Parts: sequence; C-alpha cells; structure tokens
Amino acid sequence: MTQMKLLIIDEDKALYDKIKKSPIARSFAIQFCSIQENIVDYLQGNAINVALINTDENQKKSSLVLEKIKKFDSLIDVLITGKAQSSEDVLHLINKGASDYLKKPLRLEALQTSLDEISKKRNLRRETLRLEKRLESKYVFQGIIGKSPHMLEIYSLIPKISKYFSSVLVTGETGTGKELIARAIHHFSHTANRKFVVCDCVSIPENLFESELFGYTKGAFTGADRDKKGLFEEADKGIIFLDEIGEIPYSTQAKLLRVLEQHQFRPLGSNQTKSVDVRVIAATSRNLREGIKKGTFREDLFHRLNKVEIHLPPLRKRPEDIPLLTRYFLNRYNRKFSKEIKGISRRVQKLFQRYQWPGNIRELENVLESVSILTKKDFIDIQNLPKYLQEYFESLDKIPYIEKQKLSTLEDLEREYIIHVLKLTENNLRKAAKILDISRTTLYNKIKKYFIEYKAPKI
Repeated sequence: MTQMKLLIIDEDKALYDKIKKSPIARSFAIQFCSIQENIVDYLQGNAINVALINTDENQKKSSLVLEKIKKFDSLIDVLITGKAQSSEDVLHLINKGASDYLKKPLRLEALQTSLDEISKKRNLRRETLRLEKRLESKYVFQGIIGKSPHMLEIYSLIPKISKYFSSVLVTGETGTGKELIARAIHHFSHTANRKFVVCDCVSIPENLFESELFGYTKGAFTGADRDKKGLFEEADKGIIFLDEIGEIPYSTQAKLLRVLEQHQFRPLGSNQTKSVDVRVIAATSRNLREGIKKGTFREDLFHRLNKVEIHLPPLRKRPEDIPLLTRYFLNRYNRKFSKEIKGISRRVQKLFQRYQWPGNIRELENVLESVSILTKKDFIDIQNLPKYLQEYFESLDKIPYIEKQKLSTLEDLEREYIIHVLKLTENNLRKAAKILDISRTTLYNKIKKYFIEYKAPKI
C-alpha cells in the first residue's frame, strides 16, 4: 500500500526533524512547508493526505491556513497544535474542518493516536466505496436504481403484471424515472421483441395530436402530400408509451378511448377503419383525478388506463437511494469522460440527503454530469457543485434569530423556510407548495401572513 503523506507546516524545521526520526515516519512520508510559503502552490505539486499546522501565534494564522487547505481539497485531514486555547477557539477550528487539536508541548504519542484515527477513517471510506459498488449491482433493476421498500415492491410487481396487462398507469413527479418503469414492463412482456414506441405528449402541438397518434391520408390537410402512419399503427403488436398523458387535449381523449376499447381507429382524412393490437403504458406527473374534477380529463379514459397503477415516490421520500444513485451516475460519467472520481465528501452527502430535489433523479443526474465534466479532484466537494446548491448548503445550519441570544419561534422558522423554498423554485408556487406538502392556496395565505416579498415568475 502506498505510504500516506504527512505535511508539517511550521515556522522552522525543529518539529519536522523530531517527527522524521520517530516511528511515525515508518507509516507516513514526512514533508515540510514553511508557514510563510504559499500553501496552495505547495499542495498543487504534492498529493498530501494529512497536514499538521504548528503555530504559537493566535488562532488567526492557523485558521487562515486551515481554510486555504480545505478550500483546495476538503479531503486533506488537518491537525493543529499550539498553546492551550479556550474550548470556543478549539471548537471554531473543528467547525472549520480541523480533524483534531493537539495541545503543546506536543507529545508524539498523542500525534500517533490522531494519525491512527485518521488512517482508520480513510480505510472505512475505502470500504464504504467498495460496499457501495456491490450494493449498486444488487439494487439495479433494468436500469432502475433503489433499495427503498417502495422501490423493491415495484421491482417485484413489474414481472408479475408484464405478461397480462392491457394498460398501466405510471404516476410520479417529473424526473422520477417513469419511462424506465415502462421499458422494464416492456422487457418482461410477451412483446419484448416487438416495438416500444414513445409518444411525448408535452412536445406535440394541440392541433397535431390526432394526426400524430392516428396518422393521416394524402390530401387530409394542406401539406399532406402522402399517407403517414400514426404512432398507434407503428406500435402494432407492441407497446406504446404515452408520456405525460394529462397533456392530451380533451377533444382527442374520446378517440384515444375508442382505440383502447375497440382497438380500432381512423386516420385523419380517411373513411377506412384500421385495427391494431397495442398495449398501452401511460405516465403522468399530474393528478388526473383533479383533472377529472376540473373537467380537463375524461373519467372513463382514466379508469381504462388505470387497470394497474405504479406510483414512483419523489427522491426526497427515498433518501436511502441517493448514495446508490450517486455512485451509479459517477461510474457512468467516469467512463464517459475518462475520469476517476471516487465519490463525494461528507458535506456533499449531508447536502444531498437534506436537499428536496424538486427535479428528482433527473436533477441529481444533471448535477453529477456537470460536476464530473468540471472537477479535477478524486472526490466531489461543495465548491464543485452548482451555485444554487452551494447557497443551499450555506443555509443548512443557519437558525434565524428574533433578537440577539433569543431563539426563533416556530413561525419564524416556517417563514425562513418558505422564503428559502421560494428562492429554490424561483417563486414557482406550484413547485414550492409541492415541496412544502401544502396546497397553493395555503402557501399563498402564508406568504401574506408573514409579509413575504413575492414576485410571480415571468412567463
């Protein structure tokens, strides 16, 4: 195993010479850097694992050097030794990222103990990464990743329904992986060797839905210079996936219902009826039951589609899956971009677990793809993340105050959190209300109650 590198940062070489002659030198390659030097320049040319800052001055200098080291590479463990400090000063250094504070006179036994703890921590980190890789392969099902109880239940359900279904409705927020579920159903179905046709209902203009789904004949409208098959005809004997089915115009829903019930349709401009044998998987991020109440979605179509419903929970409701997803995407982008990123720092782990992920798995994947392209380090830390996540991390441990030394009431905390969520969602009330798990009306009333400055996003 490669020796770990211990850097002594000091005014002179006295401590360096002492450690160099001690048993510590058997386990660590000992290096020296003057506290007057540019520490970042030195770190850039040396793969340092642990740094020991030795200064008898006030803690400002130690704190400054510590801050520079952690900003350069948060995974470098930093030990600080100096004259006895108050518990508040020591706590300040620990909060800044120091692994330990060793009082002077520095005893080599105490230093050895701290270094042993650091070595154990690093070995544990390596073991954790190894286990994550094993778990990743265990909990990947047809490209779907997760070990939460809800996801394991879905894994067992898919093979059971795939052989017998006529229609399935997959529900869940945007970015939760609904198309992956549809493709998994296709894989286990009797039509696995047949076509899987995707219809992205969001991207189709309202006046073109009928021609896209059912096709048209030559001369059916201006510009129709040939016959064209619709997506249902293309999917004959296979599966059609209607993504975001809640976007289909009400006028087209009756014709879609007819196809599902009678397996027949007429292309636009034709008098001939065509027959198809198609299984349908529909997906939506909308609440179709609410659509029925509002008159924007047909109840009979809903019940025809909803023979089996599979609901995908949002990422914030399955935090145990985040480490698996993170490892999976990092491995993917390591291969794609020829990188060797080993994982994420503890600070990023904390952020990922507490962030609400309004964009769900798609947002997590996009973040990790961007970071993988830009980072040059082995591990991803806060400064490598997009700015909005850095700002979110800075706000994690902040507790608002009413007055100095007085903790906030629940209402103050609620007000601050609503402001934070509105900022994250760029004042999108629908998204903010979903994250807060309240209705838009309730959210609007709270905005008025707490006198929160709110500007609706520009359309």
